Amino acid sequence: MTSVTRQQLTLLLNQQLQPELVQDFCPNGLQVEGKKDIEVLVTGVTASQALVDAAIAVSADAILVHHGYFWKNEPAIITGMKKTRLQRLLTHNINLFAYHLPLDIHPELGNNAQLGRLLGITAWQPLRAVQPQGVVMIGQFSEPKPLETVSRLLQHALGRDVLSHAAGDRLISQVAWCTGGGQGYIDAAAEAGAQLFITGEVSEQTIHSSRELGIHFIAAGHHATERYGVKALGEWLATETGIQVEFIDIPNPA
Repeated sequence: MTSVTRQQLTLLLNQQLQPELVQDFCPNGLQVEGKKDIEVLVTGVTASQALVDAAIAVSADAILVHHGYFWKNEPAIITGMKKTRLQRLLTHNINLFAYHLPLDIHPELGNNAQLGRLLGITAWQPLRAVQPQGVVMIGQFSEPKPLETVSRLLQHALGRDVLSHAAGDRLISQVAWCTGGGQGYIDAAAEAGAQLFITGEVSEQTIHSSRELGIHFIAAGHHATERYGVKALGEWLATETGIQVEFIDIPNPA
């Protein structure tokens, strides 16, 4: 079976995602060191206990996720849930790689790019009022659509119900989106002229913004909207290196 070293995989991922260009809320790259040689890599959205256990079950040498560990402002002590997760990784000598914002914003493999492609949005570009570039995207549908049509398209593509809020009955030509927890960017989307803003989560104030700014809104799930970047990254790695890569989706209604 083909293998790469931990150092080679780290270099390849960092060259592709360029984490040094982004200020983030967590360390990007290798977060937990495991075995030197990697033959089997598991990808997933979040390094939960369920994903770690699934990786152990398939004898993975490494895990690659979007949501890893060691977030800013979280307690630094290694107890409880964090201790259990780390203990399982270290006991089984499994590497953990995590890329947060660099994976959101990557122009080809990123979460935003993958969701835009999934929805058939064209001529997209970063919403330049928001930093870093690519956290929020804006683009066009090939033909104007009512909100109900876009909601059904998302439900079919993501395999889950979505929360939608109509701000009037106007058709949607221009759409802005941010995967994950991007509801706070609805004001910037409206300012840029989008008729619809799509993200993963909703807050109480988001609906007031939708009403008062006159922009349709859809919350399609944090987990659901961020499945596709890490999956695409894993597929790219398999092609580049020849190692075995398996995407494991741990269901999450959030």
